[in-house]
Amino acid sequence: MSGYSDGLRAHLATGATTLARAWEIRRRDGRVLGFTDHDRVLRFDGVDFAPDSGMTAQALQQTTGLSVDNTEALGALRSDAICEADLLAGRYDGAEVRIWLVNWADPGDRALIFRGHLGEVARAEGAFRAELRGLGEALGAETGRIYHPACAAVLGDAQCRFDLTTPDYVVERVVEAVTDARLFQFAQMAGFADRWFEKGRFEVLDGAAAGLDGVVKNDRLNADGSRTVELWQRLGAAVAPGDRVRIVAGCDRRADTCRMKFANFNNFRGFPHIPGEDWLTSYPVSGRSNDGGSLFR
Repeated sequence: MSGYSDGLRAHLATGATTLARAWEIRRRDGRVLGFTDHDRVLRFDGVDFAPDSGMTAQALQQTTGLSVDNTEALGALRSDAICEADLLAGRYDGAEVRIWLVNWADPGDRALIFRGHLGEVARAEGAFRAELRGLGEALGAETGRIYHPACAAVLGDAQCRFDLTTPDYVVERVVEAVTDARLFQFAQMAGFADRWFEKGRFEVLDGAAAGLDGVVKNDRLNADGSRTVELWQRLGAAVAPGDRVRIVAGCDRRADTCRMKFANFNNFRGFPHIPGEDWLTSYPVSGRSNDGGSLFR
């Protein structure tokens, strides 16, 4: 019972326990929800764990090795707790999850028995089933650098180091016309070249879709000065005229783009001078200089 408090150990030793489970979901937008299988509200760590959410959890599988801990959370879709619209919008994707074993008679006696995040979420007939993935899953992710001509960094991250608050590379606008939460029209957006925002981030700042974002597929500057921005996928919630959005310049991870568009070649994280596949099939031919040097001079 490593990690159990002395008070919880003493309570378990009595043989007559008052135990419940409580779990906290912390979404990426900062919203925190608490649930419990007890019949009353539990309060600790500044969170109220509600008993009437219709949410429960299956048995937790844990190991002492490096294999992934996992379980599932089940529940009913309720407008005042977890609603279908938020699930469809992806607001719970990757949300952090913590589960405690709690003495409901004294919530100070508790033990954290699971920590991880939400994985795949399935919805059917007014209910949902969410996979919970433990911290050990990250150990199975592939790491290390790849020798590739394109940059391995993400624009603005710790490796790229580019400042995305620079005015020439980010713009905030009010939505003027929108189709299917995917195609956006702006009457005027001067100062940015055609296709400037392709492969960039499109973030919604307020309205029903606040906190959601997408990737720009097409960015076209029209002859009349208007601009059309199309996303690869529709956002998970409706965007209405008047909602504010932020659009960040796109990077295709090529060396020329890094040097010419962002003036950030010192932080380029690719290998642009690696010979291409044609180099493997090259051979000497008459009429060329065959002195042992490069065949691609």
